[in-house]
Amino acid sequence: MASNKIQFRSIHELKDPALNGKLALKEFQEEIPVEDFLEGAEKTDGTSRRDFLKLLGFSTAAVTLAACEAPVIKTIPYVVKPHDIIPGVPNYYASTYFDGFDFASVLVKTREGRPIKIDPNPAAGDLGKTNARAQAAVLSLYDNDKVKQPKLDGKDETFDKVDDFVLKGLNEAQASGKKIVLLSQSFASPTFKKLFAEFKAKYPTAELVTYDAFPYSAALDAAQEVFGTRALPVYDLKGSELVVAFHADFLGDYNAASLETSYTAARVPGATMLRHIQVESNMSLTGANADSRIRLKPSSVNKTLVEVYNAIVGGGSSDKIANEIAKELQAKGSKAVVFADGSKGAQVLAHLINQKLGSVAFTGKANFLKEFDKARFQEFLGWVNGGQVGVLITNNVDPIYSHHKGQDFKKAIAKVPYVIAVTDKKNEMYKAAKAVIPVANWLESWGDMEPQTGVYTLMQPTIQKIYKSRQIEESLLVWKNGKNNAANNYYDYLKANSASVLGGTTFNKALYNGVVASTNATTLSYSGGNAQLAIAELANFKASDLELVLYTKTSIGDGTQANNPWLQELPDPLTRMSWDNYLTISPKDAERLGIENDLNARMQLDGSIVNLTVNGVKIENVPVFIQPGQADGSVGLALGYGKKDSGATADTGVNAYPLFDGSNLVVSNVSIEKTGEDHEFAGIQLQNTLMGRYDIAKEVPLAEFINVPFDDEHKGWNKPLEYHTISGALPAGKIDLWDAFDDTDGPHFNLSVDLNSCTGCGACIIACQAENNVPVVGKEEIRMSRDMYWLRIDRYYSSTQKVTTYDGLKEGMAVPELYGSGVLGIEGALENPADNPDVIFQPVMCQHCNHAPCETVCPVAATSHGKQGQNHMAYNRCIGTRYCANNCPYKVRRFNWFTYNLNDRFDFNMNNDLGRMVLNPDVVVRTRGVMEKCSMCIQMTQATILEAKKENRIVKDGEFQVACAKACSTGSLQFGDMNDKESTVRKLYSNNRRYHLLEEIGTKPNVFYHTKVRNRVEK
Repeated sequence: MASNKIQFRSIHELKDPALNGKLALKEFQEEIPVEDFLEGAEKTDGTSRRDFLKLLGFSTAAVTLAACEAPVIKTIPYVVKPHDIIPGVPNYYASTYFDGFDFASVLVKTREGRPIKIDPNPAAGDLGKTNARAQAAVLSLYDNDKVKQPKLDGKDETFDKVDDFVLKGLNEAQASGKKIVLLSQSFASPTFKKLFAEFKAKYPTAELVTYDAFPYSAALDAAQEVFGTRALPVYDLKGSELVVAFHADFLGDYNAASLETSYTAARVPGATMLRHIQVESNMSLTGANADSRIRLKPSSVNKTLVEVYNAIVGGGSSDKIANEIAKELQAKGSKAVVFADGSKGAQVLAHLINQKLGSVAFTGKANFLKEFDKARFQEFLGWVNGGQVGVLITNNVDPIYSHHKGQDFKKAIAKVPYVIAVTDKKNEMYKAAKAVIPVANWLESWGDMEPQTGVYTLMQPTIQKIYKSRQIEESLLVWKNGKNNAANNYYDYLKANSASVLGGTTFNKALYNGVVASTNATTLSYSGGNAQLAIAELANFKASDLELVLYTKTSIGDGTQANNPWLQELPDPLTRMSWDNYLTISPKDAERLGIENDLNARMQLDGSIVNLTVNGVKIENVPVFIQPGQADGSVGLALGYGKKDSGATADTGVNAYPLFDGSNLVVSNVSIEKTGEDHEFAGIQLQNTLMGRYDIAKEVPLAEFINVPFDDEHKGWNKPLEYHTISGALPAGKIDLWDAFDDTDGPHFNLSVDLNSCTGCGACIIACQAENNVPVVGKEEIRMSRDMYWLRIDRYYSSTQKVTTYDGLKEGMAVPELYGSGVLGIEGALENPADNPDVIFQPVMCQHCNHAPCETVCPVAATSHGKQGQNHMAYNRCIGTRYCANNCPYKVRRFNWFTYNLNDRFDFNMNNDLGRMVLNPDVVVRTRGVMEKCSMCIQMTQATILEAKKENRIVKDGEFQVACAKACSTGSLQFGDMNDKESTVRKLYSNNRRYHLLEEIGTKPNVFYHTKVRNRVEK
């Protein structure tokens, strides 16, 4: 790491260098609650250690005696065993994850007929990559708050009676000439479209209208103008060397497809490494990964984009930042690409710049996942308000919640005689409908998709329907053909229709692979685009003192899975807060407006609450988080929160959809008013500290990486650690108090973590949680620093070391260097490090040390070293002394404070029989009072070894897997056998960027890291 860089994890740590010491003193947040279980004992003001140990001895004996009296539970054996189920052996099914917002081709792992894990489908390439929401989607199947039965007039009813009601309405509407509207989420299914066409043939007044909570309306409008086709363009960054983004979070939910796979492939350190410039207001996930980040308020971002366009097309620009960006774009030519978001005008200009550059990132392929048409939706609203709609069927959408005029929509549909809601929750549409049909989960459904040009995917059920639910296609068949018709089997209908798409591929083969080539050859080409109209639109954006940027979080997205506790608890990559959305604000604006974020005596974060007003629309009681890197004059707020009547977990945060018109993500005319109240945040950034050791997340500029030897005596950026001894300087690995383990027999596992390709997306955290039965603890316990994650992603800010004017001038620094040029995000030495820091994401899990400090202090040998390099935990030996946690320098061990399963205090998925169906039977559900941590997925590695033994062969490289590495879309995490000389992990170990965390303490970890490389000229 460059010597003039400082790293900090929060503003509070930056202001208070002694914070780490305070955190260490607060490691144990409260005394052990022995009084809670002193049943029958005399209550005293205190309990001596002797009394406690007596009680502990009694409790152990009592548990043992109780175990002898456990009830006998008889099991029912298979009479005729299903041929595809072998108890104890998982089955995998290729399918398509689609919930209206996210898409991925996936492999679904099932055990004894129940899905328990989602994995990427390698056959699908980039379309098979999974984000955190896709990984967590399996838990949404087992949501106990789902609608479980069809309803009619608010009462439980049979499908037969509900269908009678719907058919009556369809016939009445047809007879009276009124419209029958199916209001559905975007659904790029060719079979669904064909089925609806047949439905419309029977009911000619039927209309299909698309509605999405997060509709990508601006992007679709821009695509229609520029390409002449209403489909989003597909990009590939593998051949690019420069990407410039204006508010475009292209590593998140931009254009309905993350580019993180091709992005990280292009950012392999070297002469052609992709350079990334981000111009934005919010600190986004994409901006956090940028080489140069320019923070501007939204109105200034718009102006800069216009100036860049003018400079590119030859008009020139007087804007210094725009000229610098334009020069870089022109120098790279076709190897550069520009992305923009926030409004239609911004998107149009980005397309026209790419056309001028001839950008190779533009593939010409079309993404069909989003179909919203605002003009069509407005036409539908006109039908409703005009009393022209006789039947309204809503397919898994809730405009009352997510439309900015939701209450007007609610009043309007009261005029419709027949409202049928196909939904999974008791939400606003559920309450407004006369008939309710529970929608089948995607894991219970048949279906197909054409996500983009030349790709066709299939969806298949991996479990019988848990409750009385039905997918929309099954309903359309019944309403088209009549009840009890033999042709109402959607599987048969899908199979017959897919033949026209599959060509020579059989249906079963396509189902086995999950994805095949499609006959759809639609391509996009530049055919239009009115630059002057786009510039005028951006110029019409009126600047104001505060401007708002709306966005979607990596965890919650548009809110479709808001009732998923895994996602609610997943910390935001940047703020590290969970269980909340909040208004982000810059440190300077916070000081100006009297907004505060304070740590209380327990080192917990509290923040101001405000009422937010945007163009006359008021959102009350919004907590405010002071975000380093937020542009002055801007605030940010996440969509998808505050869902009422969608489950206890979903009712979290505030609903920001009333501020979103469906097109413009940036809004002016913003004001905030303090309420005088404080909000209690639940964050995990200030716990599990590495005790002030800051040579943790290493970084180096690209020029230095290429031109300076890593081990150069004076300027080496990754010099191997040496100790000076009486025998001379020796490498740290050669000095030890302990004998080395013999790790040459059999596999020896290592995990490689590349900081250059980790984007902080969090998919690995959810994958670990699903695979290893990691419990959800809730907001209160997160706030108490009692998260149970086996894997965390630490977020470090880094900034140029702040120096005094005198010291700077003494060292020969020019005035621009002292005060900052403002060009391409390079801050001066006198600027506040919290204004625009760099960001590094670092996954940290148990390091599986070969000389583990935890092993030597455990009094009962509950933690011990395995021959394969893994640090083991024997839960039934652990007595919870926590000595190991105290002795762990990486702070990766978790003490299990409570029984998290079947406990009303933790009313999440483990507290009901349905939610517990997601549990992995290969991993024990831990009990209260034990330590737990990353096991390097020993159940997975042992299964691989046993499979190879059965087949009498050696394990091939790539077969050994752990959940986090398997879920990583960027390849940042690589797992393998160091004793395999040809293994990928062994080759990575020899890379010059490799280093170990806290190598100086001699723990010899089996996890190693690679230094982050920034592609910019440091000033």
